[in-house]
Amino acid sequence: MKFSLFVHMERVSPDQDQVRLYEEMIELCRIADEGGMHAIWTGEHHGMNFTIAPNPFLNLIDIARRTKNVRVGTGTIVAPFWNPIRLAGEAAMTDIITGGRLDLGIARGAYSYEYERMLPGLDAWGAGMRMRELIPAVIKLWEGDYEHRGEFWQFPKTTSSPMPVQKPHPPIWVAARDPNSHEFAVANGCNVQVTPLHLGDEEVVSLMERFNAACAKFPEVPRPKIMVLRHTYVAGDAADVTRGAEELNMFYNYFGAWFKNEKPVSMGMIERITPEDAANHPFYSPEAMRKNQIVGEAPEVIDRIKSYEALGYDEFSFWIDSGMSFERKRASLERFIRDVMPAFG
Repeated sequence: MKFSLFVHMERVSPDQDQVRLYEEMIELCRIADEGGMHAIWTGEHHGMNFTIAPNPFLNLIDIARRTKNVRVGTGTIVAPFWNPIRLAGEAAMTDIITGGRLDLGIARGAYSYEYERMLPGLDAWGAGMRMRELIPAVIKLWEGDYEHRGEFWQFPKTTSSPMPVQKPHPPIWVAARDPNSHEFAVANGCNVQVTPLHLGDEEVVSLMERFNAACAKFPEVPRPKIMVLRHTYVAGDAADVTRGAEELNMFYNYFGAWFKNEKPVSMGMIERITPEDAANHPFYSPEAMRKNQIVGEAPEVIDRIKSYEALGYDEFSFWIDSGMSFERKRASLERFIRDVMPAFG
């Protein structure tokens, strides 16, 4: 099993300096690279200080320049916000600049807050349809001399400029949850990214079952890779486990508030969630985080990830966004590299 780091700049307070947050993110990436992780992933978000990443290609190019070995991946590009020609060209240029280290993750997006601002009137169904049109078009643009007459985009014969370094093209990953998304990814020769979010390991099992069913439906297609993305905290002791679960619970309260898009937002930050608000959430709790997320001392973390490996997952992505301080994130990542990764050979 391969290990990767999934990371953003997180900002929930106006007291947090954005330049410093970026430098801290880069330091986590440096630790991941020197520690032998396989890849670093960062996503695309707009107008949200919760996850600052307006163009992941910029971040990934900088990360690649500051690291030696890790692959760099978009986790993920939000498909409806891109023209296929622009995405093909910018991804190919990133592949050139990073020396062929790019993985291109693409999703339909998750936040109605972003839809309202970037493409008013868009909903999840429409976003998914755009993703299904975008990905084959990008692949054809990399092949060259491609004319497109689709539902959402139309253009005359065009070739991606530039062309990517990797042949036939950088690996493409699709963020998938429902069976149709798994089937689309497999049918188009794309790898799959999945996340159980706040749910437990029964969802990790179910997501693999959906992937396996898609692979069985298209036996002529070589089996793609599948990556699971999971919030992880490797604790120093039992008290630290409890604290980590509490911090992740607050993170998910903010995540849920952004997703529901009901709280007021000012200066890119959502209205503060109080401890009382968090305590009253119907299904987020520190106990649920302790059970469902990978929060524990190293031996427990090893056992949990071993169970994912046994299910057939090819990559485990350490989702470090958590609302924790930089120092706590760094300590957890260092323990993961030192005490967890060696158990996987």
